[in-house]
Amino acid sequence: FCLENTDPRMRGRGIQLLSQVLLQCYSLLQEKEVLHLVLFYESRLQDHHLVIPSVLQGLRALSMCEVLSPGLAVSVLKAIFQEVHVQSLMQLDRHTVYSIITNFMSTREEELKGLGANFTFGFIQVMDGEKDPRNLLVAFQIVHDLIAKDYALGPFVEELFEVTSCYFPVDFTPPPNDPHGIQREDLILSLRAVLASTPQFAEFLLPLLIEKLDSELQSAKLDSLQTLSACCAIYGQKELQEFLPSLWSSLRREVFQTASEKIETECLAALHALSACLSRSVLSSDSEDLLDSFLSSILQDCRHHLCEPDMKLVWPSAKLLQAAAGASLRTYHCITRSVLPLLLEQYTKHTQSSQRRTILEMLLGFLELKQKWEHVEEDESILLSLQAQVCSVVFSALLDPSVQLQLVGIKALTVLGSLQGFLSSSDLELVVDHLIRLALHEEDSQSSEAAMEAAGSLAPTYPKVFSGRMVPRLGEELQSEREESYPSHHAVQQRCLQALAAVSTHPSIVRETVPVLLQHLQKVQKGTEARNTQDMVSVCQSLHRVALRCQQDVEGCWYFHQTVVPCLLAMAVQASMPESTHTLPGKALLEEEVLAAMIPVISAATTHLSPELAAQSVSHVVPLFLDGEVSFLPQNSFPCSFQPFGDGERLEAQRRLVALLMAFVCSLPRAVAIPQQEWLLRELLALSCSCDCPFTATTAAKCFAGLVNKHPAGQQLDEILQLAVNRMEPSLAEGPRRTQALTLLLWVTKALVLRYHPLSSCLTDKLLGLLADTELGPAAADGFSLLMAECPDVLHRGCHADVRIMFRQRFFTDNVPKLVQGFHGAGPDVKANYLKGLSHVLNHLPQPVLVTELPSLLSLLLEALSCSDRVVQLSTLSCLHPLLLEAPQIMSLHVDTLVTKFLNLTSSPTMAVRIAALRCAHALTSLPTAVLLPYKGRVIRALAKPLDDKKRLVRKEAVAARGEW
Repeated sequence: FCLENTDPRMRGRGIQLLSQVLLQCYSLLQEKEVLHLVLFYESRLQDHHLVIPSVLQGLRALSMCEVLSPGLAVSVLKAIFQEVHVQSLMQLDRHTVYSIITNFMSTREEELKGLGANFTFGFIQVMDGEKDPRNLLVAFQIVHDLIAKDYALGPFVEELFEVTSCYFPVDFTPPPNDPHGIQREDLILSLRAVLASTPQFAEFLLPLLIEKLDSELQSAKLDSLQTLSACCAIYGQKELQEFLPSLWSSLRREVFQTASEKIETECLAALHALSACLSRSVLSSDSEDLLDSFLSSILQDCRHHLCEPDMKLVWPSAKLLQAAAGASLRTYHCITRSVLPLLLEQYTKHTQSSQRRTILEMLLGFLELKQKWEHVEEDESILLSLQAQVCSVVFSALLDPSVQLQLVGIKALTVLGSLQGFLSSSDLELVVDHLIRLALHEEDSQSSEAAMEAAGSLAPTYPKVFSGRMVPRLGEELQSEREESYPSHHAVQQRCLQALAAVSTHPSIVRETVPVLLQHLQKVQKGTEARNTQDMVSVCQSLHRVALRCQQDVEGCWYFHQTVVPCLLAMAVQASMPESTHTLPGKALLEEEVLAAMIPVISAATTHLSPELAAQSVSHVVPLFLDGEVSFLPQNSFPCSFQPFGDGERLEAQRRLVALLMAFVCSLPRAVAIPQQEWLLRELLALSCSCDCPFTATTAAKCFAGLVNKHPAGQQLDEILQLAVNRMEPSLAEGPRRTQALTLLLWVTKALVLRYHPLSSCLTDKLLGLLADTELGPAAADGFSLLMAECPDVLHRGCHADVRIMFRQRFFTDNVPKLVQGFHGAGPDVKANYLKGLSHVLNHLPQPVLVTELPSLLSLLLEALSCSDRVVQLSTLSCLHPLLLEAPQIMSLHVDTLVTKFLNLTSSPTMAVRIAALRCAHALTSLPTAVLLPYKGRVIRALAKPLDDKKRLVRKEAVAARGEW
């Protein structure tokens, strides 16, 4: 009834219903049904304009049918092109037309190509005048497919270009809160893909790009340059020939005159692309070689500026020349043949360090380009013919008193070293001598560090030279004895240690540097000077850097491990032996600072061992600590036995070495079985609870926790944990060792929380209970930071610990409600402990989780700001700062309280609190303006006081915050 109704609105409703049904069930239709429906819908295209939108929806459904008879796709499109004035339709209906065309192009390509150029012309009529960005994205894709899939464009190339290029450059700003999410960049890239899809557009596009390059609009220039670069990928010499002079003129002008770094970068990229395009073009015998004439123009316009190192056009000229030279080996030869001799001549001619530095930096740019073609074999290279002059210039820069010139010289040296066969053996020896001099004796630390870095990057290329010349020289310098009146000798030795680590970038060199470092450590251990501790720490830091470098190489890693770990253990055991006198040399090795520096060395040497090699090593190290088995150590004749788990004051020094055991066993891969593990765990447990030395007790607790974390689940683990709980509970309740028991509780809890062990909740409850303890409460509260934070030496993924994902979120969910409940029920003297614990948990929580939980916790955080404990204040402020930026709507509800609290804390006696409060006051400005305006005057007046703070860092934050307000 509806389809035959005389009222167009009723007919439209009937067709709309049919179309909606077809959109649901088009895949179920048979071929005859599709044919019948297509003919019906085609005839409806001649109907009243109110009916057309519904007709198009039906045709969209039918265009997705797989059983569409041959010829129907062409028939439908002809009918649309003929009967429908697309651009007079609404946006959605135009989009439907584009969808029909897209569907047919993806399924009926050969049929549509049978239309020839008529299809292209029909689409041009459909698209002409389109303005909606949603439709343009689809239309641009259709044009791109027309070209990419080789549809016939016929005589309509220019029309197709015109219908798309009229949108260039894209000028579109998405409306606020745009639900479609179309950005200007999407349209730019989509249009660029069309314009740069065929050389047939070149004669129309290149004049347009030149015109836009000459405009005043920066966005138009950028878009034009990027489009030119894209076009060069498919253009040849023929397309560019006519426009090269104009293009070079525009590019040169922009680089010489622009103040915009972006435009300069894109100009250089476009010049590079043009040069590469001309280099690729295959020449016929009678055609002119455009590349030579193009490069001649560049050299003619830029070369003479290189003779003026103080003038402003020297760098733009150098950049243009380097952009062209980097395009191909041919362009590189053509330009460097002319430029390199000139630069070398200019370097000799100018005597000022600043001018020489500019010239050498330009030379360095051309040397770096040569690395791109390092693998290409050449008959002759301009660089090789100038080898002596280049080396002379670089070596003279290294001897110059100017630090900045030295730094450029060191960079140039590194590049020359990377060019295979460029440096002769005598040059290489000179290179090493210069690097040693700069690394050890150059006053400025910048040059020294750069020389060490250069040595590290060149050493893998020339390992024999560096291991044979540099390492022995550094070793001699370390072993040399100087008079005490030579004050810089100690500084030189420190640099020697750094240089040895820096140069250890090849396995063969590591085998030379490691013995030198260990020999020096043994020498320092025997010394009696006051600075021995710091010297030992420095050696350990160098060994750690070498260990990290060795981790990537299986053989190198094992060499380092079996050389360094036994040696360090032997030295430590020797130092721990009880002696008759108390002030013997070598005891510096037992100081906490030195042991703490040895831990990362042993850990880094162990984490990357294969399970087989690790098992071999653990079979020696664990018996050393449990049985005193010293036979595997070098220099293993000790005056008495090694019993680190024994009783008695005389063994206190030996007990400190449990720190080294921790570094080793806690870094082993999980698959490695530890011999006598149950006995070891019991000894560690006993030591952590009974030792009076805080350092030893803590390392024993950490070692116990590290082993428990990796221990396979089962009865053995349950028994050892029960034993630990039985030891901790009485010690926590009373007695002289409550602090040790708390330390053990914290580390065991962390070990279990990380692996989601069921006992972790029971231990966390014990910790929560201790917050109400007046003696242990503050330390227990700080322990929540330990539970949540990343630990550097044990219980992290790098040492193969069992760390489950999202353990922090789980801990938060399980324990924060208990913290809040405990706070409300606590006495006034311990409330601060709960707030401190809460702020530690929140500080380590991922921001998105914190934002979702904010409403329920904000009142408690605000209360924490009134707490007198500065740790609580600091933690809370650092927790609130990101929330002000990420959850402004929620924070706006409490703006009155926040303003008051922050301003009060800007006069805190603690500098860190003042800084944090000012940062939060600054972050308040991210809240909605309407919320802030009532407080503006008050805040500006209050922030005048910290502008006069005695600390510069506080004044700096006050200036930033007050300025923003």
